[in-house]
Amino acid sequence: MTAETKIKETITSNDVVLFMKGTKSMPQCGFSSRVAGVLNFMGVEFADVNVLADDEIRQGIKDFSDWPTIPQLYVKGEFVGGCDIITEMTLSGELDTLFADQGVTFDKDAAEKIREANA
Repeated sequence: MTAETKIKETITSNDVVLFMKGTKSMPQCGFSSRVAGVLNFMGVEFADVNVLADDEIRQGIKDFSDWPTIPQLYVKGEFVGGCDIITEMTLSGELDTLFADQGVTFDKDAAEKIREANA
């Protein structure tokens, strides 16, 4: 199975997927930690893919999305963005809207707490 096939299968079989360095319980870079932390705090169920465990996936996801950095968040098969974009979307409320529109369960109160803490 090619890296592209694995990636497509992963993003179509999970509502929310984070390609990251490390895992959601043990991130191995600050950017991955930030995005995983937001998702975990908001109570979002997501699949984590540790790109450090597979060099083909590590490069393959960059080619697949045409995005040069990790982490990368996918919601319902669509690329959403990396750390900076997810941070901005969280603080603006856009991430809440995306999750709500896509039927992804999340804790709205937790999302508000993130915004309050960063106001």
